[in-house]
Amino acid sequence: MTAATPGPRTVRGAVGVAHTRVEGRDKVTGAARYAGEIPYPDLAHGWLVLSTITRGRILDVGSVPVLDMPGVLTVLHHGNAARLKTDFTGQFGTPPDPTCAVFQNDRVPFSGWPVALVVAETPEQAREAAEALVVTYDREPHDTALVADHPGARLADSQTSAGTENVDLEERLAASAFVVDGRYTTPEGQHSMMEPHAATARWEGGRLEVVDSNQGAGWVQGELARMFSLDASSVRVRSEHIGGGFGSKGLRAHQVSAVMAATALRRPVRVVLTRRQTFSLAGCRSPTIQRVRLGAAPDGRLLALEHLSLNQTSTVHEFVEAGAGVARVLYGAEAHRTANHVVRLDVPSPTWMRAPGQAPGSFAIETALDELATRAGVDPIELRLRNEPETGPVSGLPFSSRNLAACFREGARRFGWADRDPRPGTRREGRWLLGTGTAAASYGAGAAPSTAQVTAEADGSFTVRIAAADIGTGARTALTLVAADALETVPARVLVRVGDSDFGPAMIAGGSMGTRSWAWAVTATAAELRERLAATAVIPPGGITVRSDTTGAIGDLARKERHSYGAQFAEAAVDTATGEVRVRRMLGIFAAGRIVNPLTARNQLVGGMTWGISMALHEEAVRDRSSGGHYAPDLAGYHVATHADVPEIEAGWVEDDDPDDPVGIKGVGEVGIVGAAAAVANAVWHATGIRHRDLPIRPGRVLAATVPGPAGGAADTGA
Repeated sequence: MTAATPGPRTVRGAVGVAHTRVEGRDKVTGAARYAGEIPYPDLAHGWLVLSTITRGRILDVGSVPVLDMPGVLTVLHHGNAARLKTDFTGQFGTPPDPTCAVFQNDRVPFSGWPVALVVAETPEQAREAAEALVVTYDREPHDTALVADHPGARLADSQTSAGTENVDLEERLAASAFVVDGRYTTPEGQHSMMEPHAATARWEGGRLEVVDSNQGAGWVQGELARMFSLDASSVRVRSEHIGGGFGSKGLRAHQVSAVMAATALRRPVRVVLTRRQTFSLAGCRSPTIQRVRLGAAPDGRLLALEHLSLNQTSTVHEFVEAGAGVARVLYGAEAHRTANHVVRLDVPSPTWMRAPGQAPGSFAIETALDELATRAGVDPIELRLRNEPETGPVSGLPFSSRNLAACFREGARRFGWADRDPRPGTRREGRWLLGTGTAAASYGAGAAPSTAQVTAEADGSFTVRIAAADIGTGARTALTLVAADALETVPARVLVRVGDSDFGPAMIAGGSMGTRSWAWAVTATAAELRERLAATAVIPPGGITVRSDTTGAIGDLARKERHSYGAQFAEAAVDTATGEVRVRRMLGIFAAGRIVNPLTARNQLVGGMTWGISMALHEEAVRDRSSGGHYAPDLAGYHVATHADVPEIEAGWVEDDDPDDPVGIKGVGEVGIVGAAAAVANAVWHATGIRHRDLPIRPGRVLAATVPGPAGGAADTGA
């Protein structure tokens, strides 16, 4: 290729303009290959065998008859599997979940624990052999019930800290004109992504390669290298296209077992989880039991705010669903007390799930605020505006920007809130009672160090390489637009490559931090490359490559409360004769910093709000206490919102600039679900006068609801 001199560049302003996904055509035509679809010569297939008991020991794995079945190559279990290293600190400051360190001992800590891997020539042969494998157990008593007064509950540290308290809460509650004291529950939730977990492992030229569906290639690479005692440079993880993750696609049992089998057989091995297997092996959102106490002055200003949250975790790994965290940001009060508690049960380990902590926590605090507004006779929006804090209520730090009030004002205007009759149970349309509700949303806007490479090619185009993960959010497209502006070119001249650990360390796709972190690295790299190009007359045939690392810049960022905010609005219709609840319309207005691509941003926000409807009315993974396993662990038994359940949903945003932030992106992946379930629940109360403190609001709970007490008092409608 002939070297070319770069022509003049002008700012095109790609950021902020709607742009279809750059990989969209490949996805709709099938050209985009996912982890379970990529062909390999001599590929073998593994099928995990999961425990049928909830607690106990493995006495025997009957592998001998299975090894004689057609196509079977090996059966791995605790008696013959490689020993793994697990006593290390992972990327996020905690040891890896032992569920991933498969076949290391004979213990069974929960139903669905991996006990063996059958590897065969075809997936059909592997499945048939796995179903024929007889495992004998010594069964022990188990405990899978999360209850508020569980003796094993304890205060738990988490990434948002265990508990906070400033001044005497009881004194402020006693001095309050209005008090709300409520218990709120949310059930176990499942990620239910479209693409199940899949991984293929192979050794190539003395190097381990894993083709996977994950939320961070570098993350999985580092964990696998430590677990198998390998040098990180000898492990490569690729994950180009991912069909959803929502927090579940980190290091899991299928990747580790695939590496084990590939190492033992010296040929490529693929392991794909079934939908049922994801219910125990892919993590979940823990159920929560939350208590909120609010005390307010006669004008509705908060004197006391207490938010306590309890979640379950497994006996082998601790995960804290920090439901009390959202209360530390949203509202000011003279006395704040927030705490997260955890109890170890014989259940699978929970993990991050879209807006971890904030999604269930916002249901509790935003429902309680609605109850307080009713008791104080103050409009729910006005009550929230009266309790806007000037600085972080717990941290005391200044806000980088806080445009929650603007979200409520714009949302109220567009939703027609001023026309609302505040009295519950007054609007009827045939058999339906109609009501409207609102709630606030907040989610942190952080950034993590990342590296990026940008190459100015000889033909005048640019190639960006960054170990980002596009889990369906449109991150690849967003980075294309960011890079185009930073390089002062057009998106068509930019190729963004993602999902390869060889590209260097980068933030995972999670916590609404991915695009912000990656864009920072790409922008910094592009700026340096432009300086190099300004001093270059001709680009050589191999191009000019610049690499940068944002670790220092992120460390220099001033400490502030940085969050996205939103105001959620919902209209619900309730048939009290059948218990049916239908959401008629929803509106969300958000303050989420600089919107890179309005098309995919709106997609993410509407998706989050849709999930909020699903959380409010449908989703509930239920365990059989006698067996310890799930009832119907599939998408037939675990209900999610479908097209028939999704009404008119609108999402918009307000200007939200932070002059001190060099990136300006806050992230929209999580904030769309926060507050959405509470807005629906508050709309159901306004329609019926019955307060639901337990999710989901299924028909049986509507039918069983008691008559409301004075001032719209709450009915405890579920167990």
